[in-house]
Amino acid sequence: MGNEELRDRFYAFALEIVKFVRKLPKEMVAREIGKQLIKSGPSVAANYEEATGGFSKEDFTYKMSIAFKEAKETLLWLRLLRDAEIVTGDNIYRLIKESEEIRNILGKSVTTAKKKNRK
Repeated sequence: MGNEELRDRFYAFALEIVKFVRKLPKEMVAREIGKQLIKSGPSVAANYEEATGGFSKEDFTYKMSIAFKEAKETLLWLRLLRDAEIVTGDNIYRLIKESEEIRNILGKSVTTAKKKNRK
């Protein structure tokens, strides 16, 4: 998958997270988790954008690492919403699956970048 495809995929995910959070129940717990989710989900796309404009290999690796950590955090919040039964239905499962795939893509990218930096 190329940079543009990843950029588009991460942006689409960020947009889905925004729309998803807007529809969360108005109860306190959902609102608090939503606040965390709205920070971490779109941050994946933002940090990927920064990484692709990095000034050095080390800068790229650092920003990709942040994107990876944000993807992991996003997955945690989505799973929590599902497991606490705050949100049910196909949409939460689809977002979790996409979050897992994004986390895996970024994890592999960070591993590869670190290997290249050592050479």
